[in-house]
Amino acid sequence: MDLMHLFQGIGTLFMVDTKIAIARIVFVLFGILMVYLGAKNVLEPLIMIPLGFGMAAVNAGVLIMDAHTTGTIFIEPMVSETDALMSALQINFLQPIYTFTFSNGLIACLIFMGIGVITDLSFVLSYPFTSMLLAMFAELGTFVVLPLGIAMGLTPGQSAAVSTIGGADAPMVLFASLQMAPELFVPITVVAYLYLSLAYAGYPFLLRMLVPKELRGIAVKTTKRTNVTSREKLIFAIVACTLLCFLIPIAAPLFSSLFLGIAIRESGVTKYVKLLEEVLLYGSSFFLGLLLGTLCEARILLDPQVLPIVVLGMLSLLISGVGGIIGGYLVYFINRKNFNPAIGMAGVSCVPTTAKIVQSEVAKANRRVMVLQYAMGANISGVITSAVIAGILITVHQLI
Repeated sequence: MDLMHLFQGIGTLFMVDTKIAIARIVFVLFGILMVYLGAKNVLEPLIMIPLGFGMAAVNAGVLIMDAHTTGTIFIEPMVSETDALMSALQINFLQPIYTFTFSNGLIACLIFMGIGVITDLSFVLSYPFTSMLLAMFAELGTFVVLPLGIAMGLTPGQSAAVSTIGGADAPMVLFASLQMAPELFVPITVVAYLYLSLAYAGYPFLLRMLVPKELRGIAVKTTKRTNVTSREKLIFAIVACTLLCFLIPIAAPLFSSLFLGIAIRESGVTKYVKLLEEVLLYGSSFFLGLLLGTLCEARILLDPQVLPIVVLGMLSLLISGVGGIIGGYLVYFINRKNFNPAIGMAGVSCVPTTAKIVQSEVAKANRRVMVLQYAMGANISGVITSAVIAGILITVHQLI
């Protein structure tokens, strides 16, 4: 027995193409870096720590499957034949979670339930016009990147799936990519989560660049009521969910999951609130990160189609941030300068990250100004808007 077969993780580096071997080492190091940055709260720790850990482990843990092939015993995402799937379910330790929660979009719906139960509709119902207008402008990246992706050689479905990264709603990106581009859902979803973590570091610079300090420090004077009752929020959740399911049934699982979480919150069922928030939301986020990490094998991410996804994903998020700020300026002029245009960036639906970024940057410009209520209204509206647009894109994709 030689050392190559004894220590197969190292030995398999010499059995594959040089590019694959180098990429494995790079991804191991990148995974370790993500764990470190997550632990330091530079990146989102809830996703980045399990994702980085899985990425490092799967690229290190490659073994010899037979005389001619190498592989892992983590997960096999491309298996489709019944016999092969049954074999994978018994061998790969994460295969059951992947097969029964990822491939049908269940994990995205569980996360949406958790998001719903921590979502307060007061902000949306207090400022409905402003919130929805900002959210619509913050979808600009989706509509700009869609034709760009087609021009770069992606199919309409692949381009539509990549463009949803601009909505900044990672579970929704996962759901949409599984429907429109299942062959590319791994790199699309990984890119989405990486960029949403990086947005926390990059969006403040974009905000400072596009909104002068004197405008960032504007205090909004309003007479709007903010004491929206739980009954009103519950009625809104039921009506909105039913109407959206009628209009866009392909996205009904997302709508029903989100609004069910909201309904449970407003009904005051504390046991369910605790279940959805502390168990389902964080449990699903943990396994989502871990599974995405273990799907980041070098042979998958070296696909030539990944580079356009990286470029288009970054562009989509950037344009959406700019679009949100454009919406903020529009409301600023509509309200005769009684609005802080920085709030527009909160329409990018990365809850509650973009709302926190806006409040932080506004506070740096003027410590006495509080705009979080407006930012959260736009933020929550962004979640609803991104799901609606994803549903429309999926429906159109299935019709053409």
